[in-house]
Amino acid sequence: MQGRLYLCATPIGNLEDITFRVVRILKEVDLIAAEDTRHSIKLLNYYGIQTPMTSYHEFNKVEKARYLVERIQEGVQVALITDAGTPGISDPGEELVRQCYKAGIEVTSLPGPSACITALTLSGLATRRFAFEAFLPSDKKEKEQILEELRTETRTILLYEAPHRLVRTLGELLNVLGDRRLTLCRELTKKFETILPTTISEALEYFEKEEPRGEYVLIIEGKSYAELKEEAQQDWMQMGIEEHMAYYEKQGIEKKEAMKRVAKDRGTTKRDIYQSLLRKLGED
Repeated sequence: MQGRLYLCATPIGNLEDITFRVVRILKEVDLIAAEDTRHSIKLLNYYGIQTPMTSYHEFNKVEKARYLVERIQEGVQVALITDAGTPGISDPGEELVRQCYKAGIEVTSLPGPSACITALTLSGLATRRFAFEAFLPSDKKEKEQILEELRTETRTILLYEAPHRLVRTLGELLNVLGDRRLTLCRELTKKFETILPTTISEALEYFEKEEPRGEYVLIIEGKSYAELKEEAQQDWMQMGIEEHMAYYEKQGIEKKEAMKRVAKDRGTTKRDIYQSLLRKLGED
């Protein structure tokens, strides 16, 4: 019989943040695939786990996933762990899961720590709806595109950032998103855990003077629907009414319905739009 892949969540800082089930599975499986075996050996030694490890990381994820799939098909039970948190979240685990499903291999997840969820619950910002972006891309054009998408995001936004890029990222966020409420989290579950409710502008001012240390999770307030409506109205008001009407009519919308939508966009009545169009016809 073929084996199974176990996605095992491991501590993001405090080694006590691990489930009994994860410890048991890590002892029972035949092989542990770890993002960094030198890092994970500390956790295994702490819990007396002697299961063999093999490396599985961003730079060998495709080829190594094929190897692990073959081993599982031979009956080997494999556990996947990341350096910290839940495998598959902002790490190469998703590639192995994808290949396992393609090969008809059973995959199960053992829930536990996750830096983004831990930070979200500590943020003091809205938690019902959120958008997780992990690390922003290094490619300039791709980053600009994502930031522009986030500019109108109404959900709470979660980002990861390294200390040496924090100031630059805060500056980019301020420039594109505007000043928003922000909670910065670092060293989560560790001795020097820091939770800083602030704003983007205040955080930028602070870290331009104080050197950032440690990995950060940024939780950013989403834009309100009221702000989106006000911005949309301002955009429409820059158009002439005829141009605004043409925008809808080009979509195949009948004139009466187009007038109704134009009136709604501009915060006025259908009658006012009709009168304005009549006056324009008279002038012409």
